[in-house]
Amino acid sequence: MVDRYPLRALDDAAPDAVRETLEASGVVYFEKSPVPLPSDEDLVFLRETLPSQHRVKNISYHPESDSIPRFEAASDVQERVKAILKAHREGVAAFFSNAVPTWVPNWTVGTTSFRSAEERGRDLKPRSSNEIVHIDAGAYGATNGNRLLRFFVNVNPTEDRVWGTKGSFGDLIARYPELSMAARGGRDRVKLEKGVGDKLYSGVVNGLSKAYPLLKVIDSSPYDRAMRRVHNYMKDTESFQQDLTGYQEIRFPPYSAWSVFTDGISHSAVSGRFAFITTILVPLANLSHPELAPYEVLASIA
Repeated sequence: MVDRYPLRALDDAAPDAVRETLEASGVVYFEKSPVPLPSDEDLVFLRETLPSQHRVKNISYHPESDSIPRFEAASDVQERVKAILKAHREGVAAFFSNAVPTWVPNWTVGTTSFRSAEERGRDLKPRSSNEIVHIDAGAYGATNGNRLLRFFVNVNPTEDRVWGTKGSFGDLIARYPELSMAARGGRDRVKLEKGVGDKLYSGVVNGLSKAYPLLKVIDSSPYDRAMRRVHNYMKDTESFQQDLTGYQEIRFPPYSAWSVFTDGISHSAVSGRFAFITTILVPLANLSHPELAPYEVLASIA
């Protein structure tokens, strides 16, 4: 499930190794981040300043508005944080443009977040908790079946970031029939294609988002709603949470990095604080193995 690429050996890996591993719902792990990190001074600033400035789990730079929404701090703090996150986002985009250029056409390089809170023991409602194994769905609006690629860096200088997983989306759908039932939402089949109503709604949202870019987050699609129902079932259902079939934990040491399609592999943040997370939306048409994507997995049971 985890392919390891020491930074010095990445150029020696097979040209398609990163793409093949990620599209097959694997985790690509780097002993040292292949993306340049902020300066030591900036990292200390993020670790020491932000926990006292911000109480939510994420501080996220949104490129569509060139802003960090809901971040209340002194103007110099806001500008410094924005510059750090924006530079990291650009570094991640440059890395994947070089590593997997076939994913680039029409992709969306989305938010870069910094998570300062300790994941363990946050006493959140299940749907807000990262500690519960889940798959990601509908990040920042409608994906319409395109894939959620995420790149993580643990910038905690002393502690591992620990993940739990129960396997890929395809494996879970096959293992737990109730996930297919959740995806159907009470229907006889899984609905994936947009009807007239969805198309009109998306058209209105896209039109309004030209003036108010953050409105894109309210867009939706039948596929995204099906995935959200699966996500919610995993987080809401105690019997699913307690079933440890296939469960394993993965540890990511300080300053290591990893990448994964988070819609394609179940995951939880068991513990850890201080991490960068960058999201990229990769078009389904750009994949070498679209048949492995959750959209096609759901289509196969529709």
